[in-house]
Amino acid sequence: MGRDVTTREQTVTDARLMAAIADYSDDAIIGSTLSGIITAWSPAAARMYGYTSDEILGSPGSLLVPDDRAGEFVDAVAMVKGGKALEHFETTRVRKDRSTVPVSLTVVPIHDSHGAIVGAAAVHRDVTVQRHAFELAQRMEAIVDSSDDAIIGGTLEGIITSWNPAAVSMYGYSCEEIVGRSIDLLVHHDRIAETAAVLAKVRSGQPVKRLETLRVRKDGEVFPVSVTISPIHDEYGAIIGTSMICRDITEQRRASVVARRMEAIVESSDDAIIAITLDGFITSWNPAAERLFGYTGEEIIGASVETISPQDQLDEIKAILARNRTSRHIEHLHTAGVRKDGTVFPVSLTVSPIHGEDGAIVGTSLISRDMTALRHAVRYSRSLIEAGLDPLMTISPEGKITDVNEATIQATGVSREALVGTDFSQYFTDPGKATEGYRRAFSQGSLTDYALTLLHEDGTLTDVLYNASVYRDFNENVLGVLAVARDAVKLRRQQQLSKQLQEALESRVILEQAKGITAQRLGVTIAQAYQLIRTHARNHNASLRSVAEAVVEVGLEV
Repeated sequence: MGRDVTTREQTVTDARLMAAIADYSDDAIIGSTLSGIITAWSPAAARMYGYTSDEILGSPGSLLVPDDRAGEFVDAVAMVKGGKALEHFETTRVRKDRSTVPVSLTVVPIHDSHGAIVGAAAVHRDVTVQRHAFELAQRMEAIVDSSDDAIIGGTLEGIITSWNPAAVSMYGYSCEEIVGRSIDLLVHHDRIAETAAVLAKVRSGQPVKRLETLRVRKDGEVFPVSVTISPIHDEYGAIIGTSMICRDITEQRRASVVARRMEAIVESSDDAIIAITLDGFITSWNPAAERLFGYTGEEIIGASVETISPQDQLDEIKAILARNRTSRHIEHLHTAGVRKDGTVFPVSLTVSPIHGEDGAIVGTSLISRDMTALRHAVRYSRSLIEAGLDPLMTISPEGKITDVNEATIQATGVSREALVGTDFSQYFTDPGKATEGYRRAFSQGSLTDYALTLLHEDGTLTDVLYNASVYRDFNENVLGVLAVARDAVKLRRQQQLSKQLQEALESRVILEQAKGITAQRLGVTIAQAYQLIRTHARNHNASLRSVAEAVVEVGLEV
């Protein structure tokens, strides 16, 4: 009798203990019959599902099961009837407000005092937080695995504990080779002290951001990296390790060097270099642009490119910008610019698209070269060419006419437009001889008095003597031949006239000498001496020159 009382008291005590556990557990504890009718409902169950005990007791457990999980509930009841427990089964349940909640279920059979299964006890644990944590962990794992940066986990002592694929690519070590080894293996020998100082800082809870330093690959190659190191905390906030993100900045360094070099080129260029948006607003302006247009960077940046374009050429600028949007490069476009003081001047414009990192066109680069001096030089050269009375032309190494003067147009009867680009030799009666002439000029460097007969459009023939000489660029490369044709008939006439003038001049000189000698010898004036010489020539039927020569050369007295 005493033993039965003791057993009952122990049973009561155990029941009270279980009730206390159920009442204060954070997990929902639910009792049910073998047919699935709910018989017990803990406070945590009320919080989790939204039903009070009065609302749920006596209801079927399937009330908490989504429609697509009904078979799952039936299987669980069958397991319990068979005396089997269901442990840590993750599934989904439905709250009173019909929202779903992820849960981990543990269901065990309830036995009576004789060992018979009389019901089931289920523990429902809300795993929402765990699910979110798991999903976050998976997301972070995916980020780490797919990152282009090396992400390395380590202990506070610098021992490597994790190593992502980018770290394998960057350093050359596999996970098996590197995990468990010191981070110093990756550090350049003269940066060991730096690494120790960084770890000390992280141990104190301070992250180190974007530290530019040196690292060493497995093959010994040293390369620059940007390192960010952060402390890893446990659930209680204690620092238990380090997370290191390493970015290879080799290309960034190279790009920086190229950018600095390009900046130096832009800043020192004699040409105006201007960057504009696709809408035509100026975003950069080099010193040469300031000198060329007269605006400072502060005055012009943000203004429309139309500010430096003549009003009558705005449509041309808009067309250029439109072409640039289709990635078309424009070189040496001859147009005009406008200075701050309103002066319009000639420019040669080169237009190029500016591409972003993704290859998309994000702007336009303009290079403007002041063509004023060249325009003046061209006009000066043209005036010199046109000043020549003789036909003048330039000939390419292929024998094509590249330029002519007005005298050539008159001599051939052909317009400049029709002459330029045609064969030099086709305008002569003997094309073969003409070809031989310009070829000789190219091979010898010059040609003198080369006789040809020029053929006019109307059939008129003109004998000419060609003089030619090659002309060169700054590097002494031959660009072409400059040829001048002189009319042979006119030249002969000029030579005859020159001879006559020379003879007249010589006669004048001898006569002046004779007048001086006679005046001095006879003590008369120059005029009287001239009359004496003239009378002597008349009396002896001789020329003045012959008498003067006799006075000068043999001492004739008149």
